[in-house]
Amino acid sequence: MARRERTKHLIELGGLVQKAGLVALADDDRALLYGAFLDIAARLQGEDGAQLKLLLRRRGARMFATEAEDAARAKLPGAGRRGADGP
Repeated sequence: MARRERTKHLIELGGLVQKAGLVALADDDRALLYGAFLDIAARLQGEDGAQLKLLLRRRGARMFATEAEDAARAKLPGAGRRGADGP
């Protein structure tokens, strides 16, 4: 069962790479992506690492919340329709 959980976890992490737009930005260049991950790992281990972790965690949490709100809004009846006073 641990193998299945690990596989699911790795797939979710890959989804985050895609969601952040890194695959498209890097033109699917795995060496570039790996280099970027090594860079962020080094920065997180640096003397300002704790502050950087806090900043990045907040940024990620805000984006998750925004995406969840957008998804909830899209599910509302009439979402996406323009009203009489809409654009």
